[in-house]
Amino acid sequence: MTTSVQLRATGQRLLSLDVARGITIAFMIMVNNNGGRGSWHFMNHAAWNGLTATDLVFPTFVFVVGISAVFAIESRLARGATRGQIIRHAALRAVILVLLGIVVNSFPFFALEHMRFYGVLQRIAVCYFAVTLLYLWDRRVSSLATVLVIVLVGYWVLLRWVPVPGAGMPGRDVPFMDVNQNLVSWLDRLIFPHHLYRDLPDHNVRDPEGLLSDLPAIGTALMGMLIGIYLRTRRSNSAATRVLAAATIGSLAIGYVWSLWFPLNKNLWTSSYVLVAAGYSLALLTLVFWAVEEKGWRTGWTWVWVVFGSNAIAAYMFSELLPGVLNNIHFMYDGKRTDAIAFVSEHVFAHIPDPGWAAFAYSVSFTAVCFIPVWMLYRRRIFLKV
Repeated sequence: MTTSVQLRATGQRLLSLDVARGITIAFMIMVNNNGGRGSWHFMNHAAWNGLTATDLVFPTFVFVVGISAVFAIESRLARGATRGQIIRHAALRAVILVLLGIVVNSFPFFALEHMRFYGVLQRIAVCYFAVTLLYLWDRRVSSLATVLVIVLVGYWVLLRWVPVPGAGMPGRDVPFMDVNQNLVSWLDRLIFPHHLYRDLPDHNVRDPEGLLSDLPAIGTALMGMLIGIYLRTRRSNSAATRVLAAATIGSLAIGYVWSLWFPLNKNLWTSSYVLVAAGYSLALLTLVFWAVEEKGWRTGWTWVWVVFGSNAIAAYMFSELLPGVLNNIHFMYDGKRTDAIAFVSEHVFAHIPDPGWAAFAYSVSFTAVCFIPVWMLYRRRIFLKV
């Protein structure tokens, strides 16, 4: 999924997709390391219902995975790969992503009794493998769009009209989309008790990347796949920009209207959230596509994002593992025991008077540090493929 996308017809790289991926992974690193409690509201996830800029990062990455899958599969088919070979390759990549995700969750102590099995990379693995199977099953836009509608409407039906065991009917016996008493959380507690997201105040009650909510997340990747099919067969860049802009408006409009009955919620990955998040993903892609592909602004400003986008998984892994290392580098300073991150925060960023700017400076600085290893890989033309 980190391979640069190629246009089969022209052999030219679809640079705009690498740029969009790079912007997404850089912002993902920033919000995952946002500087703590002083950080601005948009640098944090919504507590439950609602939406912030941070809530758009993960679905944008999943959306881009769907686009990339189209080009990757078609490229392998053009080289003579069979469907069976592509499926085995996709399954292996998915397994590796799941294992990497467990490493990210567990590093550096790997406490088995509370090891979290869900996660960001695990969800990406599920979505990637699912849309690969769907695309190989039927590449027609009408078929994939039908699956998308079934997934999104079906998920709404499940959460709205299927009773939650032990709690009752949503909207009657328990509030619809209650924080803890919902079908998604109930299933996760049933399958993985004591192995759910540990950073929640009421941990082991729910997980933001739970099993049932993989269904609408697959819908996010499917929306990306539909856009990928269009981009691969587009007739002109100017027409593509207009189509992407129209898709942006349509996705946002339908999603916000649906949210009146099925609220936006990243934790449950609600169907309205799928459409709204995809709309903003499309907005980003539209702007980048217009600048890079239509206007030809391909040098200078794109470099940082291409470096990040070319090794997105490597960048994410480094950003997730680095805090675990730094937090466990302990030493004495001025009579107090501290660690590397606390030391830098106290002696560098704490001197910035405004807490929001201090947190933002830390976030940008951390992302800049994470840029160094992926830049070194890029210079050596090493692209880590999963």
